[in-house]
Amino acid sequence: MRDVSEILDNHVLLVALIACLVAQVLKAIIEYLRHGKINLRVLVETGGMPSAHSALVTALAGGIGQTMGWASPAFAVTSVFAVIVMYDAAGVRQAAGKQARILNQIVDEFFQENTEFNEDRLKELLGHTPVQVIAGSALGAAISCLAAPAY
Repeated sequence: MRDVSEILDNHVLLVALIACLVAQVLKAIIEYLRHGKINLRVLVETGGMPSAHSALVTALAGGIGQTMGWASPAFAVTSVFAVIVMYDAAGVRQAAGKQARILNQIVDEFFQENTEFNEDRLKELLGHTPVQVIAGSALGAAISCLAAPAY
């Protein structure tokens, strides 16, 4: 039980998780403003504005920089990790989502006469646009800076 309390005392981890949660809540709010209805699925789905992954890893790197020093190896590791996560979100997963959209269209057009073909559709919203990644990263940096006195 002591281990759990130590985890809950880790301010860097808590700030990173708060940044992620704030980003997810903002996604739900933005979705509501865009479509006029509440869609709680966006709280657990990938993609959307802002990128929760980017907010999480940026807040994590910022917290490490604030607590261990900007020249520390731990800050270097978390910064590289953050760049990889954000690159993946805007690059690889975005491309996979585009491929899924095209494959779904091919299946729809090719098999529209054949009603026996009933495969699940591929998930199309996998990644983020660069703007969504930048917005998530800015959100994570802001939350990390706002929480700096708690370190």
